[in-house]
Amino acid sequence: MSNETRNTAVSLARATGPVRIYLDNAATTKTAPEVIAAMAPYFSESSANASSVHRDGVAAAKGVERARQIVAGRIHAAPDEIVFTSGGAEANNLALQGVFFAHGDRRRHVIVSAVEHATVLRAADWLESLGCRVTRLPVDGAGLIDPADVERALSAETILVSVMYANNEIGSIEPIADIGRLCREHGVAFHTDACQCLTLEPLDVAAQHLDLVSLNAHKLHGPKGVGALYVRDSVRLMPLFHGGGQERHRRAGTLNTPGIVGFGKAVEIAADADAAKMDRLRWAFWRNMEGTIPDVLLNGPHERRLCNNLNVSFRGVEGRRLVRELDEDGIAVGAGSACSSDTSDPSHVLRAIGRSDDDALAAVRFSLSRWTTAAELDEAAALLALAVRRLRNEPRGAAS
Repeated sequence: MSNETRNTAVSLARATGPVRIYLDNAATTKTAPEVIAAMAPYFSESSANASSVHRDGVAAAKGVERARQIVAGRIHAAPDEIVFTSGGAEANNLALQGVFFAHGDRRRHVIVSAVEHATVLRAADWLESLGCRVTRLPVDGAGLIDPADVERALSAETILVSVMYANNEIGSIEPIADIGRLCREHGVAFHTDACQCLTLEPLDVAAQHLDLVSLNAHKLHGPKGVGALYVRDSVRLMPLFHGGGQERHRRAGTLNTPGIVGFGKAVEIAADADAAKMDRLRWAFWRNMEGTIPDVLLNGPHERRLCNNLNVSFRGVEGRRLVRELDEDGIAVGAGSACSSDTSDPSHVLRAIGRSDDDALAAVRFSLSRWTTAAELDEAAALLALAVRRLRNEPRGAAS
């Protein structure tokens, strides 16, 4: 297809559509206007340090504590069990490292799944270099872990099991309540990375037997640079940062008051209906895609899948090239985890579910938000079909 023909096709497809279509919400979401408005005073008239004892500091602290109550309430936790962090990466590292160092040399075994986020896997690698024994459990072809495998891996030395709630690449929702129950029965702390699914899936730390939960704000239309770790009161945790008494001595450092307030507001305005809407639109998008593009492969489960996630391999097409082509057409999508976008290696998640390297490298991730519309997805599907056809017809060895 010539550039002129391509531009004409794009213009026609856009006749009634927006200039850009953003379908990379698993990487980050746009900050909601209500969140920006809630944060604004904490950059100006309420900008004092929330640890200060004067009235300005007290006013800032009130904003922090209200956000703490909102976040805690959403997951059925006590407010003083919420530790605010700089994001999900810090929360994951605090969970793994904090539990490990709190146990000293007495128990040194950690269990993780093979499809965890890189921040969990790399933290586990580092603990292994310090002498910790790490068990990495496999998943099935849908990306799901078998709780029986967790039980078989548990030993008297196990201090922590870490299995993510919903996978950031393929959206698989793990049986965390069953795993949590097993861990509770064996007296082992259970951590789940729930960064992708806060407000999209039920989170109840008591009912699901959770001891540590990683959360962040920018996946749910909150600000970047702020997250939280839920820590059950009974869990022993060594802080990563020392020197201040903030967060009940579990995380030293001046609180990011505007970010924390924005986090609370993002959780507060999230509506349960958002998930149902995204689920309906996502499957309509998939049916459209499947009906117009031959030789496509859905990665991850049909059931037990995060409502806004669609990960697809377009056989015969290099995924990163397709991402760039769609970007030129005004559509933002992802080639996998945004945190590992600087590597051209096949996804460890897709490898873990049995995909070949070729299929893994042909994968593209589409992720919706509460603001995604049916019209946007119709337009995206039409442009996607054109882009795939264009790349499949391209001579082998053409410049990428």
